[in-house]
This record gives sequence, C-alpha cells and structure tokens, in this order.
Amino acid sequence: MKGLSFFRTIQAKLIIIYVLLILIAMQLIGVYFVSSMKNSLTDNFSKDLKAKAEMLSILVADKFGAETGASDEETLDNLRDVVNSLYINGAEIQVLDASGRIITTSVPSQSEYVGRRNTQTVVSRALQGISDNEEYIIGEDNVRKKVVAKPVLSGNKTIGAVYIAASMKDLYSTMSRINSVFISGLLIALALTAVLGVILAHTITQPIKEMTRHATALAEGRFNRKMPIFGNDEIGQLSEAFNYMTVRLRGALSQNEEEKEKLASILTNMSDGVVATDEHGVVILMNRRAAMMLGLPEEGQPEGESLDRLLSLEPEQLVSLSSGNPHSSLLKLTSRQDGETYIVRVTFTPIHRSEGGMAGTIAVLQDVTEQENLEQSRREFVANVSHELRTPLTTIKSYTEALDDGALEDPQLASRFVGVIRGETERMIRLVTDLLHLSRLDSKEARLRIQQTDVGEMLEDVADRFSLQIRQKRIRISTRVRSGVTTAWLDRDQIDQVLGNLVSNALKYTPEGGTIELEAGRSDDGMLAISVKDSGIGIPKKDIERIFERFYRVDKARSRNMGGTGLGLSIAREIVKAHGGSIILESELDKGSKVTFTLPMNEPKGDSA
Repeated sequence: MKGLSFFRTIQAKLIIIYVLLILIAMQLIGVYFVSSMKNSLTDNFSKDLKAKAEMLSILVADKFGAETGASDEETLDNLRDVVNSLYINGAEIQVLDASGRIITTSVPSQSEYVGRRNTQTVVSRALQGISDNEEYIIGEDNVRKKVVAKPVLSGNKTIGAVYIAASMKDLYSTMSRINSVFISGLLIALALTAVLGVILAHTITQPIKEMTRHATALAEGRFNRKMPIFGNDEIGQLSEAFNYMTVRLRGALSQNEEEKEKLASILTNMSDGVVATDEHGVVILMNRRAAMMLGLPEEGQPEGESLDRLLSLEPEQLVSLSSGNPHSSLLKLTSRQDGETYIVRVTFTPIHRSEGGMAGTIAVLQDVTEQENLEQSRREFVANVSHELRTPLTTIKSYTEALDDGALEDPQLASRFVGVIRGETERMIRLVTDLLHLSRLDSKEARLRIQQTDVGEMLEDVADRFSLQIRQKRIRISTRVRSGVTTAWLDRDQIDQVLGNLVSNALKYTPEGGTIELEAGRSDDGMLAISVKDSGIGIPKKDIERIFERFYRVDKARSRNMGGTGLGLSIAREIVKAHGGSIILESELDKGSKVTFTLPMNEPKGDSA
C-alpha cells in the first residue's frame, strides 16, 4: 500500500513524467538516428558495390576484347585474375558469357557451378543490356545479401555480364554495435534523468509538503507558525502569499471571536429574551433571559423543540409566523420551574435568504408583566379614587338637595343633614390628604427629618393616643421593648403615623375584650423591628399579598363604614421604604394579625428624602 501511495504523490508523478519525456525524446532521436545511419550505410554499401561491379564489367570487357586470339584457357586465367584482384569481403563474384553461363567465380567452393547458367532475374536483365540491376536475397547461410548485375559491353553489343552477391553481415553487425551503444547511452541518460528528476521533484514538492503541514497547523488553530521562503520563484511567491493569508486569517478569526464574544455577552446579559429558530421552526439558540422566562435550565437548549410548542402559540399566530412578515403578540407564559406567570410581548422577525425564502426566525421576548400590572393598578387606582370620591359627593349632593327641598326648615333634621355633609366632607378631606401624602412619598418630595428617638417612649405615646377607644372596647394593650433596643434614628412624626395606622386598624378589627401588643426588638440583620399584633378577625390568605395595595379592602363595605380610606397600609409601606426598611404582614383568619416593619437603627449618612 505504501508503494501505491508513493505513486500517487506529486513527487512520483513528476519523476515519472520527467523520465517518460526523456525516454520518448531519446526514442525519437534513436529511431531517427538509427534509421538515418542504416540508410546511409546501406546506400554507401550499394554505391560501393555498384562502382566495383561497373569497374569489373569494364575490366572483363577489356579482357574479352584483348584476348581474341588467345586460347580459352588463357582467357579464363585472365578473367580469374581480374576477379581475384577485386576483393570484396564476403562477396561472390561471377563472370558470365552472353548466354548466361558462369565462366568463373570468386568462391572456390562454388567451382562446380562453372559452366552452368545463372537464371536470376538480375542476370537476365543485365544480358539484355540493362545496367541498373540489383536486389536483395537471403543466402543459404540465412544471411541477407546485396545482388548487383552489370552487362559487359563491347561497343553496343552485350558480350556477357558481371554478377556480384555481397553479404551484408558486416553492415548489420555495425548497426547492432551502434544500437548497443545507443541503448547503453539511453539507459545511462535515463538513470541520470531519474536522479535529476528526484532532485528536481524534491525541490518542488518539499515546499508543497511544508505548505501542507502549515495548512494543517492552521486548520488546527496554530497561527504562530510561519512558512519558510525557499526562493523568489513562483513557489517563494506562493509562500509569501500563504504567510500573508495566515496573518489576515489570524486577524479575521480573532476579530470574529471578539465579535462572537461580544454578541454572546450581549445576548446573555440582555434584559429581553431571545430565541432563534431554523427554517423549520426548531429552536437553535436561546439566551439566559428567555430560558428563565420559560423555566428552562440556563445551560440547556431545548433541542428539537419547535417554537410554537415552546411558546404555546395559537393557530392564527402560527399563520402570521409562517407568512414571513414581522409581527408581535402579547402572550402569557407560565414558568415550567416555579409556575410564575409572565406577560410577554413577543416580536417575531423572519430571517430571509439572499436568494429567497426564510432561513429562520428571531423571537424577542420582552417581559411586560410589571408594566401590565402597573397599568392594571393605575386603572384600579383611578376607578377606586373615582368610587371613593363619588360616594361622599353623591351623599353630599343628596343631603344638599334635601335641605334645598325644605329640610332646612326643620332645625332638627337640618342639623342632622348638616352633620352628615360635614362627615362626608371630612372623609373627602382625609382621602385627598392621604392621596397627597402618597404622591409626595412616590415623588420623593417628602423629606425625612431624621432624629434620635427613644423607642420605648414612642410606643407608649402611641398607646396613650388610643387610650379612649381602647377603654371603650375593653381591649388590653401592651408595649414591650426587648433588651439592646433603646434609641433609633428615624423620623418620629412619620413613624408615629405608621404606628397610628397599624394600631387604628388593629382597634377596628379586634372585637371587645381582645388584645393588642406593641413590641420593639432587633431583627436577625441588626435592624430595629417593631411589630403590632392583635387578636382580631384576621385576614384570609388570598388577600395577604394585596393588603398593602392602595384602596384594597378585604371587606369593602365594612371598611368604608368604619371610616377608612383604604390608603393607611399603603402609606405605612411607603414611609417604611423611605426609611430604608421593609414591612410584612402575618395573619390567620379568626386568630388575629401581626404587622412587622424594620428600620435602620444607626444615623444615616447624608440627607434623607
């Protein structure tokens, strides 16, 4: 497998291509060179053989013409001398007469052919006077030979022919040696080419390998590595570009991480909830505030849960959501952990793709519970004020009309009507006074006059203030100051009003023979804790949470008949809050109530408002 993988590398491919190019070039050169050499040697061999055959035909013609008077034996000897003198290595030379019979031959082993006719085509053509006669034959020894035949002319008459069959063995031996030399040179060239190819491929692939390692390091997040520059060529320029890309990529990723951290921080610390979904409506992102509103773990995402199930959307809201248009809805969400109900304004904003279609939806959850509660309280407050003012005004109007209709003439009746009008007027004055007091407390206009106050004396003064009502209802009242509590820094008049409101409520709702206890002590956090406890009718549990709301009455008809405005506990809470304390109420129906408020005991720093 390693061998196969090596051949898939660029280095192996470069070496193979380089070697193949050299091999093809050498082969083409070799074929051309060998072919040209063969043609040249063959042509030279043929020309030399033709020249010798032409010369031999002239010599034979001279011998035939000079020895006219000589005997046949002398003529034969002369021709044999001429043939032997014309030495051609590996060639057979024959002299033929006009009829084609062999007169003499240069090969002693073929002397038995003397006197026989040579019937070869080239010989026949030569005897016909054609001078250009040649061909190639394969001899008995399986060697290729070149055959040339020339006519022997005496004037214009053909008196014989010269036949030469020369072996081409030496020529082919020469060609074989040339081929061997060429193949050896080719092998040496290929070996050197392979070595040079390895070196050349290494110079090319080494930067690529280094660049690959560098790219792998970049992919793993190691941006501190720098690509070495191997030269000023294209690879060197590529290395410089790679280093520049690394710097830019490191900067871009760093900036991207910063932006991602900023976005994550913004999403995490947003006061509004954010829920992101994909194109199918499945939740993919949720910030901490949204998880808290929905009662989900902050670190967990509801994977696979759809937005409509998460927010319990109605069918018409689903239609608006799928339309791809931004819209908002007011929803009531109940936390899955503590069961708390949130009133949430959800704004749906679709995310559109550049090529069309929706890529997802962003839902922004804004908690408007407090705003809605404040708005509801405002509406109830306006309705309560209107009702509280309308009742005495209606009474005053009715009694005034009665006086105007003649009741004024009856002194006893007129006096009673005037008393009712006076009482309702005083009730309106108390109501308006309490409202103004609350308004000043809300706007921080009522400045506290903090002074050191004796706590025990303050409780005794409050008890003495209600001594007449206490004796009338035969109620026992007691004051107690625990050890460690002597004085405290507070606004005496304001706290007197708080205690007065609390004791007044206790007197109203405690039956005859009951008890009221005023107690002062230290709370667990070191603050002054003052409590007013009675044995009255108590308050139902469902009303305890709203008892400090303005104009809230447990028994509205009875409270109004007792002369209350419904603002006493609200004023008490605001005064205590202005001091930096808190107030709580504990009650059980038909067993009594206990109101406890805490105040700082030390002198405050700076002015108090």
